[in-house]
Amino acid sequence: MPLGLLLVALIPGIVILLVTWWFKRMGLSLFIRLIPGILTVIAAVVILFYIDSANIIGFEGLVYAAWSFLLIAFSVVSFVIASIKPSARG
Repeated sequence: MPLGLLLVALIPGIVILLVTWWFKRMGLSLFIRLIPGILTVIAAVVILFYIDSANIIGFEGLVYAAWSFLLIAFSVVSFVIASIKPSARG
């Protein structure tokens, strides 16, 4: 079960990091570069509070909570990537 949870969290997390890196490489504004991380935090909060609390009780809820915390960790890394200024190398 933990490996499945890690895989389910890694796939969207890697996509979020790649999109953030791509936006940074294109030289877009800071707000545009922060959008993937913001959307990830919103999704994690919805998973954590709505799905975990309202619908599922027990160990399945614990899995959803762990998944949302992993998504929040990926969004923090995305915020760090987005806040670094793009290089002038092109």
